[in-house]
Amino acid sequence: MFTGIVEESGRVEQIRAGARSTELSVRSRVVARGIKTGASLAVNGACLTVVAKRGAMLRFDVLNETLRRTNLAGICRGDRVNLERPLRIAGRLDGHFVLGHVDGRGRVRRWERAGKDYVLEVAGPANVMRYVVEKGSIAVDGMSLTVAGVGRGWFRVWVIPHTRALTNLVGREVGDFVNLEADIIGKYVEKLLAGKRRGGG
Repeated sequence: MFTGIVEESGRVEQIRAGARSTELSVRSRVVARGIKTGASLAVNGACLTVVAKRGAMLRFDVLNETLRRTNLAGICRGDRVNLERPLRIAGRLDGHFVLGHVDGRGRVRRWERAGKDYVLEVAGPANVMRYVVEKGSIAVDGMSLTVAGVGRGWFRVWVIPHTRALTNLVGREVGDFVNLEADIIGKYVEKLLAGKRRGGG
């Protein structure tokens, strides 16, 4: 489990496509310290396993299913990816509960400076948008962000300069794909209410 508070943006150093998975190597300045082989790491919000480590270089095997569901399929050498280590027991929850299970991909429709901050608008798929509510939480490429506005098939968030500088938002452009994970609480509430309706409660 993660919090959506990105620790750094790593740089993609190598990509090797295979028949069933793709080998992804990422250089890290922060999260590689103390992390061991077999550990989980959120990469652009997708929970991956560190299969090898050498110094600051981390290697992952990304399954084709993960590539199909995320924007990791379109990354290139030199791209920046958001990295976060799992939440520790008794650790601080500064963002919201993020599982690292990407629900779908959204596409950036607006990304620009607005005063001292930045505004980001993302067009999202219906299976994600059903859980997006104003003032609620959503994970965008693993970043825990507060929804500032919702339209038909899109949502808006505000980004402070610190978040932009620390994450892959520095290189984001209109038209780019981003990974989206809806708040798990909304999913559970929906399921519980559906069960009550079926049971006549």
